[in-house]
Order: sequence, then structure tokens, then C-alpha cells
Amino acid sequence: QVQFVESGGGLVEPGGSLRLSCTASGSLDGYGIGWFRQAPGKEREAVSCISGSGGDTYYADSVKGRFTISRDNAKNTVYLQMNSLKPEDTAVYSCAANLMSARPTMTAPLYEYSYWGQGTQVTVSS
Repeated sequence: QVQFVESGGGLVEPGGSLRLSCTASGSLDGYGIGWFRQAPGKEREAVSCISGSGGDTYYADSVKGRFTISRDNAKNTVYLQMNSLKPEDTAVYSCAANLMSARPTMTAPLYEYSYWGQGTQVTVSS
């Protein structure tokens, strides 16, 4: 089994930056990983995903150019660097592994993901 723990969230002013980490208790080798977020009263949405090798990355249009996903399989960790943060980025961010595709895209359905972490709160406010 694999378990995820997200960290790095916090309170930041608009225009600021945060770096989120998603660390697994087991190996992430071969798994595509997705970052998701959910704000109160809103549906969970995919933010970014990365292939098992790290060679392919995808982003939601709302974060493209501001967020960068990366992974270090040796550390069993996936990162999400968030720059130029906006208030609408406020949400609980979580990560999960895609068990059905090593090369997930932004259209991969949620049922393909497992081992959801507890999430880390990101609040962007003045």
C-alpha cells in the first residue's frame, strides 16, 4: 500500500509563492500522480498531473504558467511549486496516484486515482 502526506500549505498574500510536497510511504515508481484542490462549496478539481517518469506534465488552464509540478522518485515525493498566487487558488490541496495510467492527462477521471492524502490548506488573502 501507498499512503500520501501533503505539506507546505499556509497563508500567503496574493502574488506570493508556496511549494507543496506530496510524500508517499511507498515507492511512486511507475505511478502517474495528480494534484487536486477543493474549496468550500466547490467540486474537487484537477490542478496538475505528472507521468510516472516525470517526463510528461499537464496543468489546468487556470494555473498554467504559474504552477509547476515535478517529482523525485528517489524521495517518493511529488512537488507543486505555486507562484503568483491568487485568492481563487485558496483551497485544500491533495495528491493521489493514478493506478490505471502511468501517463495520466488532465481528463483522467477521478476513479482512476487512489491513496488520497489528507490535504494541505492553502489560503491566499491580504
